[in-house]
Amino acid sequence: MVKSRLDRETIAMRVAKELAHGDYVNLGIGIPTLVSQFIPEGRKVFYHSESGVLHYGPMAVDGDEDVDLINAGGQFLASVPGMTYFNAADAFGMIRGGYIDVSVLGGFQVSEFGDLANWILPSRGTGNIGGAMDLSVGAKRIIVAMEHIDNEGAPKVVRKCSFPITGQGCVDLIVTDVAVIEVTPSGLLLKQVAPGWTVDDVQKITEPALRIDSEVTEITL
Repeated sequence: MVKSRLDRETIAMRVAKELAHGDYVNLGIGIPTLVSQFIPEGRKVFYHSESGVLHYGPMAVDGDEDVDLINAGGQFLASVPGMTYFNAADAFGMIRGGYIDVSVLGGFQVSEFGDLANWILPSRGTGNIGGAMDLSVGAKRIIVAMEHIDNEGAPKVVRKCSFPITGQGCVDLIVTDVAVIEVTPSGLLLKQVAPGWTVDDVQKITEPALRIDSEVTEITL
């Protein structure tokens, strides 16, 4: 029996629950860009982009696009009161200066030590590390949002990354389509599983051995 996995929007919704009121947050390409759509009501989050924007809104609706206002994935954004624009060099200065509370990044692989590989697939031979190189060391907390396995069925949560590394020991939390896993000094701690999934189901598609939280629960939104 094939078990249902969370879709990309639901992964983004689960990540959004991790963002605290008042956080300054950078969203990477892919699933992370969706997070700005799902902030819980009453919670204010200030989104930052390497392109030189701070405090942007969700994605723009059709017909209201501004070619000068895009996120990391090139998607059009809605403007909100209090938005600011500045030089990209200043945007990177914010990252390198430690002013970003949370960075949500996509991933090709995450190791049991929290190493992140997310900028190049060796099979394709091309890639661009972009702002992830700075974010992986400059943001106070790194959350990786990704599918649990790749298109060939290989685990993306691995003992050791075989792809070129973006940042070493930088990942704090992994949110996938089947699980929420915390990276700890003692190893990977399984916190939540997708509806219909068991701890054993998740372990079967995870390369390193998982520690199991004493109160592991089902992913809720």
